Amino acid sequence: MSHKFKIGQRVRQARRFGSVDHGGAASSIFEVVRLMPEERSGEPAYRIKSTAGERAVLEGELTLAS
Repeated sequence: MSHKFKIGQRVRQARRFGSVDHGGAASSIFEVVRLMPEERSGEPAYRIKSTAGERAVLEGELTLAS
């Protein structure tokens, strides 16, 4: 499986059940900074960052920001 998003693209992380968004809409927009290897499940992973910090996520958690 290949990566759907590219470095530099702006994406949104889908809210997980029970999560709280403390920063408002702007904090939910991230920039893809690194393509990571696929997980054991075969799903591609990414490093994304925002002003609040950087994190690793799976492709299924992301959508393209408009």
